[in-house]
Amino acid sequence: MLSKVSRFATNTFLVWMLIAAIIGFIFPAQLATLSGWVPYLLGIVMLGMGLTINPKDFKIVFQSPRSVIIGVILQYTIMPLTAFLIAKLFHLPPEVAIGVILVGCCPGGTSSNVMSYLANANVALSVAITSVSTLLAPIMTPALIYLFAHEWLQVSFMSMFWSVIQVILIPILIGFILQKVFKNFAAKSATALPIVSVVAISLILASVVGGSKLQILETGLLIFAVVILHNIVGYTLGYTLARIFKLERADKKAVSIEVGMQNSGLAVSLATVHFSPLAAVPGAVFSLVHNITGPILAKYWNKR
Repeated sequence: MLSKVSRFATNTFLVWMLIAAIIGFIFPAQLATLSGWVPYLLGIVMLGMGLTINPKDFKIVFQSPRSVIIGVILQYTIMPLTAFLIAKLFHLPPEVAIGVILVGCCPGGTSSNVMSYLANANVALSVAITSVSTLLAPIMTPALIYLFAHEWLQVSFMSMFWSVIQVILIPILIGFILQKVFKNFAAKSATALPIVSVVAISLILASVVGGSKLQILETGLLIFAVVILHNIVGYTLGYTLARIFKLERADKKAVSIEVGMQNSGLAVSLATVHFSPLAAVPGAVFSLVHNITGPILAKYWNKR
């Protein structure tokens, strides 16, 4: 029964995201109060990643390190640079610019692994790139944010470093330890994880929308436009550069999906803690957008 509910939650994820956004618009004051819980909600999602992570996932890092290294480098170059250029070209307001750059500087999102599977891409490579980029996030994400965003707003490397440790690394580590110590518990919990993740991400989205309703009404179209552009450029350049590096077809698809799909929940969390509700909006919109474009791209590639 629980597995059926989990599958239903996963298959209808986009619907719950839209419902959450609508509820955030209707009850902004009430949902805005959840903003302080955003890091904890993301931590729950990352705990789930720790419960399911397998040391075997890292075998490919040693068996085929070139593809993993290329994927991780492209992850941490294409998206931050694209975000910075978009912010400059569109003359984005400081808080929106920070939000777009935050998304660009984050590691790959876990949903990219599912999209790689649906696209008949190299799933092992996808999981390895997500895992390695996530483990590097405490250093890479604050460093890149400082590099690209300091001209708009003051950025503290150390405070962001600690935030990423708290919401990413510590929950993953706790989840991994629980998995090894309480194997039966971890196995049973894995069935419920999709439900927990959908609820947590929906609450994050609702709180961001609630906290930034007025700003979204003013700049919503602009944010949607730049987020869609950012996402599509990520897919396109990821695939193009993977092709230049002469990766296998399945590897090219995996790298493209990894680059284009970000851990936007982390961007929302960092924006909420360190900047403003408006800075969290690009991350929330990106979460919605890449869960639309990802399945479309996966379906297209599934037949090619």
